[in-house]
Amino acid sequence: MTDLQAAGSFALGDRTVRRMGYGAMQLAGPGVFGPPRDRVAALAVLRAAVDAGVDHIDTSDFYGPHVTNQLIREALHPYRDLTIVTKVGAVRGSDASWNAAQRPEQLTQAVHDNLRNLGLDVLDVVNLRIMGDVHAPSEGSIEEPFTALAQLQRQGLIRHLGLSNATAAQVAQARRIAPIVCVQNHYNLAHRADDALIDQLGGQGIAYVPFFPLGGFSPLQSDILTRVAQRLAATPMQAALAWLLARAPNLLLIPGTSSTAHLRENLAAAALALPADAMTELDGIAAKARA
Repeated sequence: MTDLQAAGSFALGDRTVRRMGYGAMQLAGPGVFGPPRDRVAALAVLRAAVDAGVDHIDTSDFYGPHVTNQLIREALHPYRDLTIVTKVGAVRGSDASWNAAQRPEQLTQAVHDNLRNLGLDVLDVVNLRIMGDVHAPSEGSIEEPFTALAQLQRQGLIRHLGLSNATAAQVAQARRIAPIVCVQNHYNLAHRADDALIDQLGGQGIAYVPFFPLGGFSPLQSDILTRVAQRLAATPMQAALAWLLARAPNLLLIPGTSSTAHLRENLAAAALALPADAMTELDGIAAKARA
């Protein structure tokens, strides 16, 4: 059994993927804009992830823009036993800004851009990245953009649909339009606003994919996390990822990195078992963060 198999697997539509995957966002340049600092190293990280058993990669054509998808294609095409999940709904400005692109014609263009840059005839999973508030889920109808994606799915360009940066009400609205296989929101040890949504999705057989599982651009900092990790002879980030894997069986992880050494460290968390007392201590971090 490999380390990744130790964490188990979960259905993502008609695919079953290992619960420890890889997020490609950090392969682009600073601010997720422009080319990588080291293209050779970026290609090596992608190949190392797949060689280690990763079969779920998260990306978007607005990373770069176009950069991460082109790297994925160069490093891994033709894809074997690999599920690639992408996002649409935003475009990048020349100043590296993140701008909404939710109109049907914009979404159609984005799907075709993803197909071209990834070298695919059909996309495995496409998440609608909701842009009402760039930084957090906010209420508002998603009927028009999600209906547009459902139409592209009926045309055979997309296998499965999902949502990113979504509220529970938006999840319910989307499911009235077309089935979804995943929700990708901000969630980690200290940011747990989606606890109820995770459990609800789990009961419906829908994957929840936490982005910024390690805190994002500001890594998680906690005396509790450090203390638990030391007791387990692990790094704090490994303990944080192991907690997510133990939190619910429908969580699929996509920690990102541009370093092969950091990649190996992240993936090793799949085999880290947390005893009950460690889980209890780590559960308390969110309450302390709110205080």
